[in-house]
Amino acid sequence: MYATRNIGQGDKRTFYRELAGQLQGLLEGERDAVANAANLSALVFELVADLNWVGFYFLRSENELVLGPFQGRVACVRIAVGKGVCGTAVAEARSVLVPDVHEFPGHIACDAASRSELVIPLVKDGGIVGVLDLDSPTPHRFNAEDQAGFEALAAIYVAASVL
Repeated sequence: MYATRNIGQGDKRTFYRELAGQLQGLLEGERDAVANAANLSALVFELVADLNWVGFYFLRSENELVLGPFQGRVACVRIAVGKGVCGTAVAEARSVLVPDVHEFPGHIACDAASRSELVIPLVKDGGIVGVLDLDSPTPHRFNAEDQAGFEALAAIYVAASVL
């Protein structure tokens, strides 16, 4: 059985380095992508402050993301590539950090309480296979350090999982 350890919230680089270490330990020896996505979502939801949703969308065709494991309120099930923050991250093949979702054209409001969002593409063998999506009820919750930290967590997930 794996037990999480609380991490101090002071320095973000240290926080994400410690979180990455816990994720590596949690995923060690497990290759199933669904199980690993579920555990990554639970770990992040438990240890990262000020989130109301964290989870995955997987690319199931060239033009559509489908909901995967998550923590938070009921979510949108399908998102078209190029639509909303998740679809934009896939279409543009880059992480998308949105300080205020009300200012993002075409934002898809799956949870009306969400005010900021960070979406990290999952890249395997040069192609996007899905996204890691994080929402916060606080405007401007995410910054470049959060983006770098979650990009590292996404890379650990992809390396550990058969996708």
